[in-house]
Amino acid sequence: MTHGSGTTRRAGRRPPRSLHPIAWWLWAASLGVAASRTSNPLLLLLILAVLGYVVAVRRGEAPWARGFRYYLWFALVVVAIRVAFRSVFASASSPADHILFTLPRLPMPHWFSGVRIGGPVSLEATLSAGIDGLRLGVLLCCLGAANTLANPKRALRVLPGALYELGVAVTVSISVAPQLLDSAQRVARARRLRAGSAHGLRALRSIAVPVLADALDRSLKLAAAMDCRGYGRTGRASRGARRLTAALMLFGLLALAAGSYGLADPNAPAALGLPALVAGGVLCAGALALGGRRVSRSSYRPDPWQRPEWLVTGTGIASAVLLDLTAGFDPSGVNPSLYPLHWPSLPVLPTVAVLLAALAGVASPPPQPDRHRSPRPEAPTEAEPTRAAA
Repeated sequence: MTHGSGTTRRAGRRPPRSLHPIAWWLWAASLGVAASRTSNPLLLLLILAVLGYVVAVRRGEAPWARGFRYYLWFALVVVAIRVAFRSVFASASSPADHILFTLPRLPMPHWFSGVRIGGPVSLEATLSAGIDGLRLGVLLCCLGAANTLANPKRALRVLPGALYELGVAVTVSISVAPQLLDSAQRVARARRLRAGSAHGLRALRSIAVPVLADALDRSLKLAAAMDCRGYGRTGRASRGARRLTAALMLFGLLALAAGSYGLADPNAPAALGLPALVAGGVLCAGALALGGRRVSRSSYRPDPWQRPEWLVTGTGIASAVLLDLTAGFDPSGVNPSLYPLHWPSLPVLPTVAVLLAALAGVASPPPQPDRHRSPRPEAPTEAEPTRAAA
């Protein structure tokens, strides 16, 4: 073992490691900002392709690393719901619209006359709803990419001490669905090995009970592990310190809200803009620093922030900044109009900005294999369960 480590040091190789989870969150959030700045369906699909490429080459073997496809299905559902609502609750807005079909008009009372249900459905309205739904779906996929690539338990270690309990709740809520999915897959493989023939609702009982039992066992093991590691131990803080922390957080959030409103409204006073935003950030930072004294926790094997983290974060931020600049100077390419109908073009600079984020799949280290996971058993053929049963 010592000889192997010495050989590794002489060869100049570093031990494999995973990318910092905050770097993945910053990268995905930057792509979400870029998606919110455009309504060009080609650019939105390109962002979705970049997300899928990076997830395909850099996801690990953990249970939460298999959930990106479910975010894709959720995005399709969002697009379908958006188009359906636009078709039912909105009619053609212009006489020049291309009418696809006409739904029966539902008469509404006079006090509800502002809402129209049914009527002609135009191609322009359908495309507008589809593009809005696609943009929202891409934002959901950005969140799904961050959840797929970043380890939520490792992200919990870098949170400030004052947000530790909230971070635990968020971590558990994010990882509960992948854990249930992993349990369901293992139970389904076990049923196939035992030649289970029930399908549909009849198989629900034989799958749901073991999945819930497995989830309960994992919860008990997690509680025991947290108890052994001294979770919940808090430091000493006086009543005045707690009140000061709460007051700083309250006024800091109010200042952040006022600053955001001042930046969004051009007619607001100058004091409600950037000064209020900076003051709110300082007050919140002070509240987090004071609140962190109440939480006593050690740091084991801290995650380093090295060149791959800077490269991944830089590619995401550069994509968002470049797309935001082109949205201000070239609105026809980034946000094309549907009147008159025409095929959207793919502008060069925004395309390069989106493709720049794909470099995260090359700049980040490859995922580490999970040594604690046993290899998946292959699904038996139809003849094998028969021989086993015999």
